[in-house]
Amino acid sequence: MSEKELDSSNVEYTEETKPEGYVKQLEWDMAIGLQEVDNLKPSKYLEKLLEENVSGNLTIKQVEEELREYYIEKDKKQELNHNELECDFVSTRIVELLQIDNFKLSVDYLKYVHKYLFQDVYEFAGEFRNIDFSKHEKILNNDSVAYGDCKTLKESLEYDISLEKEKNYKDMNVVEVINNITKFSSSIWQVHPFREGNTRTTALFIEKYLISLGYEVDNTLFKDKSIYFRNALVRSNYFNNYLNIKEDSNYLVKFYENLLLGKNNNLHSQDLIVKELFD
Repeated sequence: MSEKELDSSNVEYTEETKPEGYVKQLEWDMAIGLQEVDNLKPSKYLEKLLEENVSGNLTIKQVEEELREYYIEKDKKQELNHNELECDFVSTRIVELLQIDNFKLSVDYLKYVHKYLFQDVYEFAGEFRNIDFSKHEKILNNDSVAYGDCKTLKESLEYDISLEKEKNYKDMNVVEVINNITKFSSSIWQVHPFREGNTRTTALFIEKYLISLGYEVDNTLFKDKSIYFRNALVRSNYFNNYLNIKEDSNYLVKFYENLLLGKNNNLHSQDLIVKELFD
């Protein structure tokens, strides 16, 4: 074909519109995807309700009310599945919170996020833990990250947030933004202020923060790579002086590059395995 026949400059652009409910679907994808970090799956009933929400036939509050009635009946019949209940309600609360235009860079807001997400699940929702703990990590051959001391949780978080408040993201280049948000989210997660739900709380807190700063967030990453996200947080905080293993934030950086810049880094938890611990 000639140059003229291959010239598309005079071809009109086709306007592309996203289908109705596109944003809502992404919010549900993120909400349910995040439950994978605790191996939780939604009930078939929530899957039905969220379709009604995405199509505009049910509001998010109506979804919440329908779920409540559903689980009251399940409880009466002694057919309650606690894992599905947690997944369903926490997913719904995540979607609700994503639709509320509020954020405050504070310890109180972090506690508010936890209380909001887990109000239907845990009596201790929104309360800091009063015990120290560890957790066996598969990528660490059952070793654990060193979490924050339960006696200094608030002070640790206030310190991290005070450092964050001194930053001006508008003056940063893209690399600096990624590196700073990686360090901040890693530090918040390492404190692990709650008995359960720390990764889900951190993820939503950071997403709300990024939105408040004006960044667009690719929620499909949390749908497909929530387990990688948690493992990357683990790896960014794990060290072993005896084996000369240092914290490595590169994997978390790759996640945020995909999340904020639309990069296509390969994100596989297999790559985060600390091989020295398996020798």
